[in-house]
Amino acid sequence: MLVKVTALAGGVGGAKLLVGLDRVVGADLTAIVNTGDDARLYGVHVSPDVDIVTYWLSGLADTDRGWGLRGDSFEVVEGLKRLGHDSWFRLGDRDMATCMYRTERLARNESLSTITDVIRRALGARPTILPMSDDRVATMLRTSDGRVLDFQEYFVKERTEPEVVEVEFDGIDVAGPGPAVLGRIVAADVVVLCPSNPIVSIGPIVGLHGVRATLRDHPHVVAVSPIVRGAALKGPADRLLRSLGAQASASGVAEMYADFCDVFVVDASDKEELAKVEATGMRAAAIDTIMKDHDSSERLARALVAL
Repeated sequence: MLVKVTALAGGVGGAKLLVGLDRVVGADLTAIVNTGDDARLYGVHVSPDVDIVTYWLSGLADTDRGWGLRGDSFEVVEGLKRLGHDSWFRLGDRDMATCMYRTERLARNESLSTITDVIRRALGARPTILPMSDDRVATMLRTSDGRVLDFQEYFVKERTEPEVVEVEFDGIDVAGPGPAVLGRIVAADVVVLCPSNPIVSIGPIVGLHGVRATLRDHPHVVAVSPIVRGAALKGPADRLLRSLGAQASASGVAEMYADFCDVFVVDASDKEELAKVEATGMRAAAIDTIMKDHDSSERLARALVAL
């Protein structure tokens, strides 16, 4: 299928849809991936969303767990734990190797975009994978008990349990989109917003200077709701939406995208949301969005490209 697709993604939901899009358009797919949850852990630069996407598109991911590499061991983290090191972030040994390689090359002042492409090629992923920015952007969450947590502390260490009252993207006011990001959006026949967390996965990408305006100018932007029947299929998106004063619904997410999105897709089981979505000024469509396996991801991808 000769269609150029650029997708904005983060997390497992994004990775699943990217696998389907890869099956449909292959090398004509570009993934622009959130880096707001990047962190320095165990002395290495960890890019969780970039690595999740890379591993899934390479066919190497632990798809049962959702993150990391299939069959990976955890000897390094276990060894650090025995030495008394805090080990709440589980990073596999081969996953650690990816991060060590990234860290070494970043120390030589190479860009995250360049390094990501080298890793992508080495692991055999076909689509282009672009970090949203080569500059530091850190997702910080202020909790109801007055703490400020970086994303990995909130998501992994605290297991998303604290109530969040504010989300801030530290550094986004001076960060720029990666060197190819805006161009890949402009060149795409279709831009797809994956069913990723709208606040902490899509939010940082769209918040970068020039991205939202470029999406507004694009003639065909399609978004897939990460909320089905009032709940997130995975992760804290529904609770974050409610705690930040938004509706935990497909139409609630649609309102966040309404100024730059043309078509908003809700799950086939959520058809009562269609009229609410259309009230925001977008065209709405109901499709089976539940991706149980790679085949269902491909079916969803084909339906999106055809809209």
